Amino acid sequence: MLTLKMITEETDRVIRGLEKKHFKGAQESIAKVIELNDKRRSTQNQLDTNLAEVNSLSKAIGGLMKEGKKEEAEAAKKRVAEIKEISKGIQAEMDQASEEMQNLLYTIPNVPYDEVPEGVAAEDNVVEKMGGMETELPKDALPHWELAKKYDLIDFDLGVKITGAGFPVYKGQGAQLQRALINFFLDEARKSGYMEIMPPTVVNAASGFGTGQLPDKEGQMYHCEVDDLYLIPTAEVPVTNIYRDVIIDEKQLPIKNCAYTQCFRREAGSYGKDVRGLNRLHEFSKVELVRIDKPEHSKQSHQEMLDHVEGLLQKLELPYRILRLCGGDMSFTAALCFDFEVYSEAQKRWLEVSSVSNFDNYQANRLKCRYRDENKKTQLCHTLNGSALALPRIVAALLENNQTPEGIRIPKALIPYTGFDMIK
Repeated sequence: MLTLKMITEETDRVIRGLEKKHFKGAQESIAKVIELNDKRRSTQNQLDTNLAEVNSLSKAIGGLMKEGKKEEAEAAKKRVAEIKEISKGIQAEMDQASEEMQNLLYTIPNVPYDEVPEGVAAEDNVVEKMGGMETELPKDALPHWELAKKYDLIDFDLGVKITGAGFPVYKGQGAQLQRALINFFLDEARKSGYMEIMPPTVVNAASGFGTGQLPDKEGQMYHCEVDDLYLIPTAEVPVTNIYRDVIIDEKQLPIKNCAYTQCFRREAGSYGKDVRGLNRLHEFSKVELVRIDKPEHSKQSHQEMLDHVEGLLQKLELPYRILRLCGGDMSFTAALCFDFEVYSEAQKRWLEVSSVSNFDNYQANRLKCRYRDENKKTQLCHTLNGSALALPRIVAALLENNQTPEGIRIPKALIPYTGFDMIK
């Protein structure tokens, strides 16, 4: 049984967690949610009481009529009509409180786990692990946008002509490398027990709200206003929404899905050297992993996903590091997140290629994604997702880190997919 002390302690924990994410007005927002929820409950109790009285009077009316007590029966009917009229106003109050509470909850981020480090920005993230071999490049090493031009792999100017900046055109061996990576990532996911999904790349608003992209990332999403549909920023959105309003049998868990899609992000406000070439695009390819699991197993699922992504980077022979994100650098929806970055020797900088997140029951609560346990009770699932992998910066690192005087070397694991071992 919940006590007032337990409720107060949980409220304090939520507020502390939101403050770790630097969510402004955490205390005020939570206090308002509690106020609206109390109002919703009290009005619901009033409605229940009124309904019980209406049912009781309705049953009595028939008996009164049989007994010839017409005046008493008419008085009861009048009272029923009064209660129903009063209930309409109470129902409107409850609906308004529920709607206000739901809209407010949509604006409140997930509460981070205790193991999330304190911090404001990327500089405060914690390096968990370094891996891969350091790359030694020629003194005249080129960044990937110059390599793409030299070997006629990617045409950025043609993309600008056709669409605009951030929409590159892949050509020849560049297109083959892109397709090889997609197939490699999907095959590796299948070997790890993931079922491939081919979802739509446009979703409705309900899907965006379900996984938390709306309203938080509305400004970053491409919106087809006439149809009120959104181009997906990641396959996480359509794949996770497969389980919206679904009650899953416990025996089906964990559910492991993967999907290759094009992804679209407006990246408003991005500029400068960090967006050159493939570093930051508006349209890009990505293979995504999505898992639905029981609460007690989600941390193990998270670790398995981290191991999977690390294995891909090892097979691609790229230098990488794993970061535990601080509260201020985490996404709106994540409770715990690790980023994978590969090192670009030519650019002398780290490039993010994957975020692997545990959302706890945050998304599941919005989605009403539940499972039925062995006692036939419904429980909220935990959802997780991670890129495995996002292609643009992987391509950038592969081109830059494998350049030689003879051409660009293809990692051994990719050769069966490209059909060539060198870009010349």
